[in-house]
This record gives sequence, C-alpha cells and structure tokens, in this order.
Amino acid sequence: MTQIRVLLVDDEPLIRAGLRMILDGAGGIAVVGEAADGLDAAARIADLHPHVVLMDVRMPRCDGVEATRTIRARTHPPTVVMLTAFDTDDFLLRALDAGASGFLLKHTPPAELVAAVQQAADGAMSFSPSVLQRLVTHATRA
Repeated sequence: MTQIRVLLVDDEPLIRAGLRMILDGAGGIAVVGEAADGLDAAARIADLHPHVVLMDVRMPRCDGVEATRTIRARTHPPTVVMLTAFDTDDFLLRALDAGASGFLLKHTPPAELVAAVQQAADGAMSFSPSVLQRLVTHATRA
C-alpha cells in the first residue's frame, strides 16, 4: 500500500482540523475526507474508499459505535479506529463488538496516532496504553 487513505469522523471541526494536520504531515497518509457524524461517515465510505476510519464515539444523529457496525458490515470494509475522550469500559466493549480495530484516547501523542493509523492499515489493533490495561484486566477477571 503506497498511501494510507483516512476518513476523519468527529462532530468537532477543530478536532478534525488538528487530526488532518497531524496525519497529512506524516508522509504516506492522506486524509481523503471528513464527516461530522456517523450517518455522514457511512454514506461517504463508498465514494472515498478509505483504508482507515478514525471515528469519534459520541456524535449527534448516529454515534461512532453504530456507524462502525454499519461500516464494518459492508463488503471489503475499511478498518475503524475509535478516537475518543470518553474512556469507559462500556464504550470500549461496544466499539470492539461493533468491529472497531482500535481504541485511542484523544490525548494520544501525535506520533502514536500516526503509528496507530499505520498499524490499522496493516491489519493490527491499536489501543492507548490505559485502555489496553483495562481491557486485559476485564478479560482476566473470570
């Protein structure tokens, strides 16, 4: 894959602009579009053909979990990585159940965000360290 195509989905224009600056400046990554909610994101997939979708969890009209479920149900779907400020087990588990391939917090350093997009494009899962720790703790509670 020569260039990773990314769709940014967040209801905050300032967040999308910051993400675009980080990712477009990384080399090997192109932000091919933006969406302000899950409905718009799901509709734009066919036209934009992203490899990776960076998806906010909480948005109006259609949240990121439902949008992820819709996107991942498509034939040859892109990878979806959740990017959120809401660090809760409920969001994490629902996102993974919907087909998300990663869960990053919005305070993730830029270099780690770029690495997570690259990993997602390669088929690997990416998690913020605190999220991964909680996921392992949750999985081993049995």
